[in-house]
Amino acid sequence: MVSQTQDGLAEGLSTQILYKAGGVAFFLAVLVALSEIAIQFLPGVSEATQHLETVTDWFRLFEEHWFLGLRSLGLLNLIGAAVLTPAVLALYFALRREGEAWAALGAVLFFVGMAVYFASNRGFAMWALSGQWASAASDAQRAMAEAAGQAMLVEGSNRLGLALIDAAGVVFSAVMLSGRVFGRATAFAGIVGNGLMIVFESVMAFVANGRGIGMRIVMLAGICLMAWYLLAGARLLRMGAGQTAADNSALRD
Repeated sequence: MVSQTQDGLAEGLSTQILYKAGGVAFFLAVLVALSEIAIQFLPGVSEATQHLETVTDWFRLFEEHWFLGLRSLGLLNLIGAAVLTPAVLALYFALRREGEAWAALGAVLFFVGMAVYFASNRGFAMWALSGQWASAASDAQRAMAEAAGQAMLVEGSNRLGLALIDAAGVVFSAVMLSGRVFGRATAFAGIVGNGLMIVFESVMAFVANGRGIGMRIVMLAGICLMAWYLLAGARLLRMGAGQTAADNSALRD
């Protein structure tokens, strides 16, 4: 009996630590998103990244501003996905009693999406290839580097991984809406933000010259996502501090 009680206390403590880690992860994800916005407004960034039409444009960007090259090929998306890992695990444990199958689906979609995106991202490979292009001793070597770079750009344009991560957010938010752990505002912010991100990924993947409308969509999506991160993160931190299920009723108002 004593052993069972000790096991239960240990499990509860471990879960609270996970909730705290998830809450912190959500707040870090907000910082990553704000960093993306701040970088765009730094002097010279817009000019440096505005006209990337050919593989040689990308190589020159990497040679002159390697960080902007990595950022333009999704570096902060990679960081953001990695940062969210504890948050996704915390969401699964927080929501599993209200819809374990759906919470598990959300977790699976996230980790599959992260694996797909990490596998298809070609930022660091392009950076390495740009060095080979710059140091090429002949036109033939430079042409080979350009052909390889073009192939990498095509491979890296696959947005399926990001769409799966966004779909995971929609699933988690839908479970939040039907449950009592998170408030309705949190659920709606997640559904709208992640849903708009799926629309954005679809526009960027399938609509020719869709960057203009895509940027308008992603601005609204970003606001909703940051609200979702803050609300969900704050709730997880409260749960990590020991708030009980009896305290959840106020969240539904």
